Amino acid sequence: MPPGAVIFRVMATRRFTDKGGRDWDVRVRSRNEWEFEPVGDNPGPALLVVPPAYEQDPFEMSVEELQKLVEAARPRRPPGKSPFLD
Repeated sequence: MPPGAVIFRVMATRRFTDKGGRDWDVRVRSRNEWEFEPVGDNPGPALLVVPPAYEQDPFEMSVEELQKLVEAARPRRPPGKSPFLD
């Protein structure tokens, strides 16, 4: 590789269907944060979760483990006060 070359690391997403039948894409945002992005007919908001210390790859996790994570996740942004409400 030539000096000064930049390597871009593309992170794959794992598709996961929870026990409610909603589809999620699991993305690794950092070593300390994963994002569950709703896909398809999933009306839910994007969720953030701290990954377990024992696993850094969502592809290595079982559906049951991912289900526990999505249940413990929090919304990406806290809902703010609507400027249209009194």
